[in-house]
Amino acid sequence: MKKIFLGFPILVVLLSFSCSTEGAMQQILGTNAQAPVFLYCRPVSSTEVVFMFSRPVRVTSLNFDPVYEARVIEEGREVKVAFINPPPEGRKITADILVEDSGRNSLNVIAPFRARNDRMPVLVFNELRLDYSRPRIEFIEFITLGEGNLGAMRLFIAHQSLSEPVYEFPPAEVKAGEYVVLHLRTLEEASADETGDNLSLSGGDGAHSDARDFWIPGSTKLLHKTNGLWLMDQDDRILDALLLSENPAADSGNKTFMAAAEFLSQRSGWTLDPAEAAFTRGTTATRTLCRDETVPAAPGGGNWYVTVTSGNTPGRPNNTGRFNQ
Repeated sequence: MKKIFLGFPILVVLLSFSCSTEGAMQQILGTNAQAPVFLYCRPVSSTEVVFMFSRPVRVTSLNFDPVYEARVIEEGREVKVAFINPPPEGRKITADILVEDSGRNSLNVIAPFRARNDRMPVLVFNELRLDYSRPRIEFIEFITLGEGNLGAMRLFIAHQSLSEPVYEFPPAEVKAGEYVVLHLRTLEEASADETGDNLSLSGGDGAHSDARDFWIPGSTKLLHKTNGLWLMDQDDRILDALLLSENPAADSGNKTFMAAAEFLSQRSGWTLDPAEAAFTRGTTATRTLCRDETVPAAPGGGNWYVTVTSGNTPGRPNNTGRFNQ
């Protein structure tokens, strides 16, 4: 990408997170107390993205990777940029923006974000494998209740972070009734994200030719039996949420669990009482936690159960057999 170097102090800010997440920490190289501070950026429409700074600035250089032609339509504390042609919904883009304030203090920001996606489908949690026994890895299965595009939808797991997603979906067109399986480790070379029409693209344990499979790189354990999970759109709205409890008698003292319950209670329409968590005791690598697909999806754990041994069904309708705890 093209760079412009001026004869004035330049502060470079590199962001390793999606800058659509407000309050994310900045990784700053160098010090310059007089330079403006980059706060965040956020796509506000299919063609516009906003960059917010601590004080008014003007843009001296702007580039995108992949390359997109754009123009600056507003400067000041809020810099608004318009794409000449809208990028694909949810596509990951990196902005390289160089600005300066009235005192000619310069700031160079490299900020990744995802293009605006206003066509996110209704996606609900449907089955979870919480236990690991190679080659069986943990997974979270969803089912789509409508068509749309998954791009930029974010998954949060409370045990990892309340503010940073563990996964951000790439752009992928889906239809109503599709099973979407997010595998929480990647152990086999045959594992591949299925973003197109070929649902048989991915191999690996747990992949299914009739489901859409995605894989989180690495082999770190991400999911625990006492937890909170939720999906968010680009406006930080909760799309679906679930509390998990292995031991209801003791989980009121679990800080992560209670923090997740409190976080969700602050979101409109997602007041989940800890007592309504799905009960996870008895799950194994083949006994998964399943949603009762015969009733409408609803907040709370009342329609969740542990399936029978060898009853796991990633990418397929849930096994209706229930483990007798």
